[in-house]
Amino acid sequence: MDNKEKQHNGQLYLPSDPAIMEEQMVLLDNLRRYNEIPHVRAQEREQMLCRMFAEVGEGTYIESPLYANFGGKHVHLGKFVYSNFNLTLVDDTHIYIGDYTMIGPNVTIATAGHPVLPELRRQGMQYNIPVRIGSNCWLGAGVMVMPGVTIGDNTVIGAGSVVTRDIPANVVAAGTPCRVMRPIGEHDRVFYFRDRKIPDSLK
Repeated sequence: MDNKEKQHNGQLYLPSDPAIMEEQMVLLDNLRRYNEIPHVRAQEREQMLCRMFAEVGEGTYIESPLYANFGGKHVHLGKFVYSNFNLTLVDDTHIYIGDYTMIGPNVTIATAGHPVLPELRRQGMQYNIPVRIGSNCWLGAGVMVMPGVTIGDNTVIGAGSVVTRDIPANVVAAGTPCRVMRPIGEHDRVFYFRDRKIPDSLK
């Protein structure tokens, strides 16, 4: 089994393999071009994003600058996904993000890790585990999602959280490491922020 196969099956591999590096350099050049397209050229930005990413759903929009190890090649985006500025995708293997998910500024979603054993790190070894983020989620500013994590549908991750383990659907979770704080429930049907009530016209 070669390094390119190991890249996507969770085994230790060498990311410095020339075949991997050659592909990566081309993809990073596409990413550079995306970041240089002015926001007023929205159609061109959309077309470039569709060329770069594995999947891009209708109405999805990613602010630039965007950073991605493989230029988004291993990223699967549902429809109407929105990401604010400075999204970092460590997409050495696959990242799945569901429909209507919102991503705050300065979020990092990482699939890549390195062994704790120093001797293996000295050899340049790496492993990659896919990340899955459900539909209609909200990741607050500065959230970090670590390799292998799954976040369930409708869940909110509080700003600055480091998500090291799976988070279920329909909860508010926060902290370092990120933990479930409470379910989404009746309180959230009345208030949108602290004591501010949702207008009846929006219910």
